[in-house]
Amino acid sequence: MSQIWLYTLGSVALVSGMSLVGILTLGLNNDRLKSILFYLISFSAGALLGDVFIHVIPEIAEIGFGAREGLYFIVGILIFFVLERFILWHHSHDDHEEKIHSVVYLTMVGDSLHNFIDGMVIAASFLVNPVLGVASTLAVIFHEIRQEIGQYAILIHGGWSKGKALWYNFLSALTSVLGAVVVLVFAQNLEGPPVFLLAFAGASFIYIAMSDLIPELHKEVGLKRLIIQFIWFIVGIGLMASLLYLE
Repeated sequence: MSQIWLYTLGSVALVSGMSLVGILTLGLNNDRLKSILFYLISFSAGALLGDVFIHVIPEIAEIGFGAREGLYFIVGILIFFVLERFILWHHSHDDHEEKIHSVVYLTMVGDSLHNFIDGMVIAASFLVNPVLGVASTLAVIFHEIRQEIGQYAILIHGGWSKGKALWYNFLSALTSVLGAVVVLVFAQNLEGPPVFLLAFAGASFIYIAMSDLIPELHKEVGLKRLIIQFIWFIVGIGLMASLLYLE
C-alpha cells in the first residue's frame, strides 16, 4: 500500500505542476499558441478515449461488466453534465459589470473541483495496477496542459497579474492531491478494486473528450486540418495502446 501512496502522490504532484505551464506561453504569439493547441486537442482526445477503452473498461471487465457497471458510467456522465451546466448557468447570469470578477472566481472554483476529481481518478487507477495509474496520469496531463493554458488566460483577462494568476492556478491544482488522499484513505476499507471509481474515471474521460475536446476540433475546416487532426488523434490512442507492453 505504501508504494501505491508513493506512486499516486508523485503522479498528482506532477499533474499539479502542469498548472505552471502558462508561463511557457508568455513568449508565444496567438497564432503559434493556437497551432500548438490544435495538435494538443486532437492528441488529448485520442489519449483520453484510448485510456478508457484500452485500459479502464478492460480492467472492469475482468471483474465483470454488467448493467450495474454500465449504470456507473451513465451516472458519472450525468454528474459531469450537471456540473458543466451549473457553471455555464452562472456564467450566463453574471451582471455585465461584475462579469469579469465573477468569472475569475467561478473559474477558480470549477478548476479546483476538476483537479480534485483528477486526483481521485489517478488514485483509483493506481489502486488497480501501476500501468493503469500511469495511463490515467498521462491522459490527465495531456488534457491539463490545454486546460491550464486556458485557465491562465482567463485569470489574466479577469484582471489578475501574471504572477498572481500562476500562483492561484497552482493552488487550485493542489486540490488533486486532496482528491487522491481521500480515495486512498477510503480504499483502506474496500475489498477488491474500486469499480465505481474506475467507472467514474472512465465517464469523466469520455465526457471531456466528447463534450469539450472533439467539438473544438469540429471548428477547424479543410481536408488538411482533418488529416492532421486524425493523425494526432491516432497518436494519442497509440500511446495508450503502447502502455499495454508494460503489463
